[in-house]
Amino acid sequence: MRKIGIDIMGGDNAPEATTLGAIDALKSLPDDMSLVLIGDQKAITEILVREHQNLDDFEIVPSTEVITMRDHPAKAFVKKPNSSIAIGFKLLMTKKIDGFASAGNTGAMLAGSMYTVKQVPGIIRPCLIGPIPRPNGSFGIMLDVGLNPDCKPDILYQYAILGDLYSKHIYKVDKPNVALLNLGSEEGKGSLLTKATHELMKDSTDFNFVGNIEGNDIFNPDKSDVIITDGFTGNVVLKLTESYFDIFKSRKIEDEFINRFNPHEYGGTPVLGVNAPVIVGHGASNAHAIENMILHTKSVIEAELTEKIKEAFN
Repeated sequence: MRKIGIDIMGGDNAPEATTLGAIDALKSLPDDMSLVLIGDQKAITEILVREHQNLDDFEIVPSTEVITMRDHPAKAFVKKPNSSIAIGFKLLMTKKIDGFASAGNTGAMLAGSMYTVKQVPGIIRPCLIGPIPRPNGSFGIMLDVGLNPDCKPDILYQYAILGDLYSKHIYKVDKPNVALLNLGSEEGKGSLLTKATHELMKDSTDFNFVGNIEGNDIFNPDKSDVIITDGFTGNVVLKLTESYFDIFKSRKIEDEFINRFNPHEYGGTPVLGVNAPVIVGHGASNAHAIENMILHTKSVIEAELTEKIKEAFN
């Protein structure tokens, strides 16, 4: 039986939204996969009973502390060993769960990843992936989107390998086109970082590098499947795309493509490059977002993505 651990205390709407999301996600899980709810046992049980759920359908692991959004990530992870996030990582490290997902403190999730399951040998720095909706209904990906604001060419090169593997095994793209985000499409354009990275990538046999792309081609599925950039730029792009949905919603404009920028629809993003599946959700996640975060964790586990990354960097 494969198990997904859920931080029930993480996020602005916990434990209500997280528990309800877990209830909804359970309906879509295969028979050989179950959910482990980590958090305030009394609160979780009351919600399950209220929703007429069989308590035996879930495993509850109690926690007595919460790492809040205001806590210092690294300090809180150490000082609050009985928090839902710390307990979740203990379970993941000891292989009592196969993946761990949380919409709580992102910094604590990243600190937990590095302190417990640690990065895959050979990987310089793990990264975060951001989904990029395309008008044709597909998704591209961008990495990094916030974990490493300062990067070197060899780090970006490794991100290209990670993005290639993710695109192949999660989005089922046979031969992903990998592009470098730049201020011009020509080979000689860009900063010292992008010019050096282009030189490193252009003759690679590790992935299908298609060269530079500019910002106006981010949403073009014919240009790329995987977009590589540093975490500073990637985070700016990710937050900008999320703002499109908020602006259209505030103006009461309905558009199928813009609706796909809603972060609740993809639920969470994986930390790539660590030794176990770790998924980080949006802090404002509602029950639907939590459901999607859990189902995304399921996809990463089923694809054996962590094992494939280990093989690639062995």
